[in-house]
Amino acid sequence: MKKVFPYISIILVFVFISCEEVIQVDLEESEPRLVIEASIIWYKDTNGTEQVIKITETTPFYQEDPAFVENATVKVFSEDGEIFEFAYNRNGEYRNSDFNPDIGLEYELEVNHEEEIYTAMETMVPVTSIDFVEQSESGGFSGEDIEIKAYYTDPVDEENYYLFKFFNEDTSLEFYEDEFTNGNQIFGYYSDEDIEVNDIIEIEMQGISKEYYEYLFILRSQVGSNEGGPFETMPATVKGNIINESNPENYPFGYFRLSEADATTYTVE
Repeated sequence: MKKVFPYISIILVFVFISCEEVIQVDLEESEPRLVIEASIIWYKDTNGTEQVIKITETTPFYQEDPAFVENATVKVFSEDGEIFEFAYNRNGEYRNSDFNPDIGLEYELEVNHEEEIYTAMETMVPVTSIDFVEQSESGGFSGEDIEIKAYYTDPVDEENYYLFKFFNEDTSLEFYEDEFTNGNQIFGYYSDEDIEVNDIIEIEMQGISKEYYEYLFILRSQVGSNEGGPFETMPATVKGNIINESNPENYPFGYFRLSEADATTYTVE
């Protein structure tokens, strides 16, 4: 019987080795598409001159490193005739240091990449201010998690849409429209079971257009319905407002928008 144990040990070694084998499934790869992250954000009490537009390409499923686009020409035109050129910096980022934001003004994005022209138009959207931040301990499924509420007063007789960003260890996004809160004081809400005393929560509120709100709503709906595992495709392709003027079939992903923003921080008690 003593001779049996070495064989069992050898078998177990092979079993454990086989369990750690990485299997890659051959997946169909499509042609890369541009991903244009063009959010022009003007924070209150700043001049808004420093702006960044990031451009990458879609990558295969197993490729972990992003594909930065370094050879694009990026410009933004204002309706009053100003031209803002964004120069390449690094990691797919194109920067401009003399942007001139103006609430209610229309702007046009133009990206030239490999002899194809991508464009989009948007208006800079204003935002009200954050009034105050309040904390309670009745959030989450347990009803005992810390919750943070950032209160603001919605303007009367206006159609407004808001994007809230809460930064702790991760970023939480919430977006709202004022159909049932028009003219009232209301709040953006954040709760997480991992929030702890002395955590510093960064809070940002942006004014967004109705079109961008609907874009975010569709994105959230698509992600929420994606229950088929890591290889499940989205039910439908979600396109932003950027179009390819030269070749419409080679459409990009991403969105061009301009938002005024208010920001504050809150220390959890």
